[in-house]
Amino acid sequence: MKRPKSAAAGPYQKSSSAPTTLTGTPGIRYVGKEPAVPAVPCTIHAPVDGGMVMADRAYILIQVLPGQTSQVVRALGEIKQIKTIDPCWGKPDIIVVVEVPDQDALTQLVLSRIHSIEGVSQTDTHLVYQLKDSKAK
Repeated sequence: MKRPKSAAAGPYQKSSSAPTTLTGTPGIRYVGKEPAVPAVPCTIHAPVDGGMVMADRAYILIQVLPGQTSQVVRALGEIKQIKTIDPCWGKPDIIVVVEVPDQDALTQLVLSRIHSIEGVSQTDTHLVYQLKDSKAK
């Protein structure tokens, strides 16, 4: 990918040389002219220290547009995989705990269900995992 000519253009310019490119919004990939995923930024964090991902539980931190927290909380309450919903002062606006059968179900829950709620502007998903026993012998 070519470097931008000016710093104002940023690293997320559209490029005609690659079939899948980043848009002006970091984290949103396009295939052709359509977004590959709903246009709501999100991050899924997994362990980098050798821990094992437990596929059944995750914390999702949700950013909400101003004045829409109550509406988003009500909509989240209709999703059976969400076990707790905690509106918070500051960022994030809402923290939820979800239980799902596997990581594919988590992906569908976040990208299809939570991102489709009007007022949700961004999510940050943290998978729960177990640490390996690191006893020295």
